[in-house]
Amino acid sequence: MENLIKKVKKEHLLNKEELVELLSDNSINEKLFSAADEIRHECVGDEVHLRALIEFSNICKRNCFYCGLRAENKNAQRYRLTAEQIVETAKIAINKGYKTIVLQSGEDSFFSAERLADIIKKIKQCDVAVTLGVGELSFDDYKILKNAGADRFLLRIETTDENLYKKLHPNMSLNNRKQCLYNLKELGYETGTGCLVGLPEQTIDSLAEDILFFKELNADMIGIGPFIPHKDTPLGNAQSGDFTLALKVMALTRLMLPYINIPATTAMETLVPNGRNIALQSGANVVMPNMTAMDYRKKYEIYPDKVSVDYSTLKENLSKIGRIISKDKGNSKNRRDI
Repeated sequence: MENLIKKVKKEHLLNKEELVELLSDNSINEKLFSAADEIRHECVGDEVHLRALIEFSNICKRNCFYCGLRAENKNAQRYRLTAEQIVETAKIAINKGYKTIVLQSGEDSFFSAERLADIIKKIKQCDVAVTLGVGELSFDDYKILKNAGADRFLLRIETTDENLYKKLHPNMSLNNRKQCLYNLKELGYETGTGCLVGLPEQTIDSLAEDILFFKELNADMIGIGPFIPHKDTPLGNAQSGDFTLALKVMALTRLMLPYINIPATTAMETLVPNGRNIALQSGANVVMPNMTAMDYRKKYEIYPDKVSVDYSTLKENLSKIGRIISKDKGNSKNRRDI
């Protein structure tokens, strides 16, 4: 096992069998996390990049089995921010020092590419990076958003296991999800994806396949979080994902893709106290504080009991582990040759 860790530290490449071996063996966890932290330090440094998250609509036409925003969840209190509210929230974040604005929503058809493009243009006047997380769109729509100034796009694959994907995503296609990601790459976005760890019926084999897909895509950002069940979904009675396994998937992703950006996800902090700092010491280098107004934030419930953090608390917590807040936009170093 230690030889495999040495190999991936040096070559940034493992095959599926080797990934499965490491994911299955808990005796080497600390060595694995330490190796990921070393590679993070060497390749992307000790700065932590903050992204100001604005959850601007919890309306979604999809029915993903794990998500509290699913269209068939009649208990969800729906909301949609106006363009003015979105831009105003972005300006508040910018005034606090944030250099990246993340606009995230359910798949809400009200926000056409043209409508979003107008919002992006207004935010881009403030000299910040804009990341979108608005789901599956056509190539032409992605192009409209790119031309408006969008820099990055987050579209999590969640699982690359075709059978599991089909079970959890009614009327959706894994192939289309992948095609969207390749379209984003082609259009020049910094492209982000990721997976949920601990979904019912998920296997270690499929988690290894997820990591290999990230490598094949040559993604610029990867978000990995443990599955947390929401009571108003078909998976409401399922068990939560395992924090340590999610951390291992994240650490191996760092070792396989050393120059990418990896967030310490909110789900990790929600599942385990101090989970964010643990993730930042195991390969992560990004935190996404939520800037959505509190009245709306509590309604954006993909999973329950999401934790929040304010800027000053975050700065203090980071200093305890020898990390500092970056003052730049935090572009992916994975694109250093472009």
